[in-house]
Amino acid sequence: MDKNITILAIETSCDETAMAILKAKKRADSFEFETLSNVVASQIDIHKKWGGVYPELASRAHLEAMIPVLEETLLPLGKNLKISPVSKHSQILNLIDCIAVTQEPGLIGSLLMGIETAQILGAIFKKTVIKVNHLEGHVYASFVHLNRKFSIPKTNIFPILALVVSGGHTSLILMQDHLEYQTVAQTIDDAAGEAFDKVARIIGLPYPGGPEIEKLAKKGNKNTYNLPIGLDRKKDFSFSGLKTAVLYLTKNPSTGRKKKYNRDDLAASFQKTVADTLIQKTKIAIGKHNPKTLILAGGVSANSYIRNRFSREFPHSTSKAKHPTLLISPKLLSTDNAVGIAVAGAIKILANR
Repeated sequence: MDKNITILAIETSCDETAMAILKAKKRADSFEFETLSNVVASQIDIHKKWGGVYPELASRAHLEAMIPVLEETLLPLGKNLKISPVSKHSQILNLIDCIAVTQEPGLIGSLLMGIETAQILGAIFKKTVIKVNHLEGHVYASFVHLNRKFSIPKTNIFPILALVVSGGHTSLILMQDHLEYQTVAQTIDDAAGEAFDKVARIIGLPYPGGPEIEKLAKKGNKNTYNLPIGLDRKKDFSFSGLKTAVLYLTKNPSTGRKKKYNRDDLAASFQKTVADTLIQKTKIAIGKHNPKTLILAGGVSANSYIRNRFSREFPHSTSKAKHPTLLISPKLLSTDNAVGIAVAGAIKILANR
């Protein structure tokens, strides 16, 4: 039996205030979706001068952005309604069936801004509030198509192996079914995105470091510097040694004096080593778990070089070689957003989880 819902999602785990509205439908063999709105208010300009996210400033910025982002998110849902300006937002919110919100992980103050907003709206408008893990949002964003309508099969895509790689996380997650997660490998120290930011700071680039390193790397020779893969040929990730190796190439560890180096080449070599590391660990997990689908998600997956490397390493299956089907989040949905949170929340409701 088909079931339809309209879901509002709120994501405030770090430094972006994001909301989205999706229509979702449960079919016999799939979940069908249509994205009605997707709004993200970024705080990059606020945190740039600190070289990273300043948690208290992030919380305040969420508080300031919450109502404007909500109003903009609601606009597409109410554009065809004949409603009075005085009560329009209340009338539109009454068209929502449920609210999904990021519960964890993330900055405590930032998360509370989103959770309290969802709970207040849920209490006032008598809507069910579904709490979603931030990493679930990254995983399910990989199924989204930017042409608004998309579907997710109920079966025939499992097992799924999802590599979630961002500023705070680098994890390989195995899924045997929807909403069932098992972490099979993870970083023991820095996340890959964190390493991008720290290396960018070492070589004098502004925050956020990922896009800046990618820009420089296009001009550099990726084979100039031989950098280490952390925990080489083991299942888990480590990026602290890579970060230290970059530091020692730029500065004498005993005297603190700066060394001569080519910044473009170092950026390219670092980016290549991160990609090598991610691919090596993913291949180890594929060999062990034999997934039908491979997902690359999270903020670092917006990096074009890493996206292209994964596409070359894991092409579509052929008669000569069998590979899992590769899904990569659209670039616009690689970083924090509420669309993936809405998809995960809707599946929880539609699958009675």
